[in-house]
Amino acid sequence: MATINDSTIRAIKQRFGIVGESPTLIAAIRRAMLVAPIDLSVLIIGESGSGKESFPKIIHESSPRKHKKYIAVNCGAIPEGTIDSELFGHVKGSFTGAIADHKGYFEEADGGVIFLDEVAEMPMSTQARLLRVLENGEYLRVGDSTVRKTNIRVVAATNKDMLQAVKDGKFREDLYYRLSTVQINVPPLRERGDDIILLSRLFLRNFINENRTSEVTLTEDAQRLLKAFHWPGNVRQLKSVIEQVALFESGNTVDAATLRQYMPNSRETALTVQSQPSFDYNSEREQLFTLILSMRAEIEALKKRMDGVGPTSHVSSTVHELKRDTNPLLEISNTDSDMEMTSPYRNMQHQPQDLGHVDEVALDVEGETVKTLDETERETIESALRRNNGRRKITAQELNISERTLYRKIKQYNLERQ
Repeated sequence: MATINDSTIRAIKQRFGIVGESPTLIAAIRRAMLVAPIDLSVLIIGESGSGKESFPKIIHESSPRKHKKYIAVNCGAIPEGTIDSELFGHVKGSFTGAIADHKGYFEEADGGVIFLDEVAEMPMSTQARLLRVLENGEYLRVGDSTVRKTNIRVVAATNKDMLQAVKDGKFREDLYYRLSTVQINVPPLRERGDDIILLSRLFLRNFINENRTSEVTLTEDAQRLLKAFHWPGNVRQLKSVIEQVALFESGNTVDAATLRQYMPNSRETALTVQSQPSFDYNSEREQLFTLILSMRAEIEALKKRMDGVGPTSHVSSTVHELKRDTNPLLEISNTDSDMEMTSPYRNMQHQPQDLGHVDEVALDVEGETVKTLDETERETIESALRRNNGRRKITAQELNISERTLYRKIKQYNLERQ
């Protein structure tokens, strides 16, 4: 095994475009280099935007498998109904649309490395298949009975607390220990100290060179502000802020007061991150629920104009019921005539249940029965599917939810024929 000295680390950073000198980052790179020649599974832990995707490339390029294929798969972006086919392949006629045999990623990357990003999003049934591959290299194509073999190295990554996912029954414990034979922790940007300044200067220089804009200088107090900020979006968020500064402050010297105009409220952002580090799932859920409440509000306003319904609002009643519900979708605080809605992310201590399992709420306002939340959600999705002629991708975009969530809702409400 080659000695991993400072010059080797510098060469790796230059090759893969990694900028930084923080001890935690150097330790993560060194760990990746040490495990690369040994054919073990690796689990990379780190927040979204922290640069996890560089480490499986380091492992692949520094291993004996470097001349074989490297395939990166985002498990969270593949619909639940097709992920088995994508990973393990399928045979002709195994399901509607399977017009020919299809090789999966594990077959395509035989002899090489497969990177499973967002592995915590993998369905339980797929987790069982993956465990079999890790244990003995065997797998089955969807719809096939012939056992196939593959010689592959798995590197996985996640931004979730895997032990909590195991505790919640959302990830197999045996698979977790198989994947995390070696674990690499990628530090968040806020813990990397002066690396924030190095990255800021790099992003400024790249933007100025690419767009031929004038120089921008950051004062010392501006640099201190950058280092003090929480950076929940990590390197991606820093790059976005710096590029805005480079564009709109071209030719200027930027102090802390000016820089602060391009940064979100640090206190609010920090609270959000501390209370709910992984917010993608909850965000989809809140957006869909907000859409339902918005539709009810529009209907209520229309009824008031047409027949002068009194001050009691269906939306207010619904919110009142939700306040008492065991699922804290919204937190409501009534003070006199004001109603204050606060984000559900601020006080959630446990990951909420799926929206499809929210207890049904039936209201009776002045003798009129209001539809349950499930019924309203079903009609919203059904109407959107009808408008888009059953095209699910466009429907998911219109409803501002992921295709995976839409597939789950279609199955839940038996809308497959749409």
